[in-house]
Amino acid sequence: MIRLAIAASSAVVRAGLEALLSATPGWEVIASSPDASHLESLRPDVLVAALPFSELPGAMPAIVLLTSDGQPEWTAEAIRSGVRALLPRDAPAAAILAAVEAAANGLAVIDPQELESLLGSPAPVEAADNGGAPLTPREMEVLRMMADGAANKEIAWKLAISEHTVKFHVASVMSKLHASSRTEAVTRGLRRGLILM
Repeated sequence: MIRLAIAASSAVVRAGLEALLSATPGWEVIASSPDASHLESLRPDVLVAALPFSELPGAMPAIVLLTSDGQPEWTAEAIRSGVRALLPRDAPAAAILAAVEAAANGLAVIDPQELESLLGSPAPVEAADNGGAPLTPREMEVLRMMADGAANKEIAWKLAISEHTVKFHVASVMSKLHASSRTEAVTRGLRRGLILM
């Protein structure tokens, strides 16, 4: 029997996770809460959380984290803190079930786009002449499409990735180029020779 705890600030998300997880044979939902502060003492095998990373408990054996935005800067820290699965909040039910089972068995599961961000590229393209962080090849693709005026939905379709992932890449590009808008990111990319018009 796999003993599960659920922590999600949204009552709707909690109810959905409870229904999904409790319907699986061999799994038992022992607690469901809007926060995770008291769940450590129950010693669940897996905590399924839809909370900000900063609100996660520090001593859980395995955490499946459903996140609404990609944050590669804390992904490595999350893994060190017990997060065994990192999925977008809109992940399909089958992916969540597979992640819980993997986490219960000591495995780690990371959405492929998050993994790309975590590992980076073996040959990143330099983003800046002022010591800024390099852009990954995928971020370069996104920047080129931004320069062509493509919206997030179009970029997602062309790259066969989710709009959520596109938003993450756009935000990462803007951050690395120290830009406050898409237009400024494209302008800075042009000035630095990262893209050609």
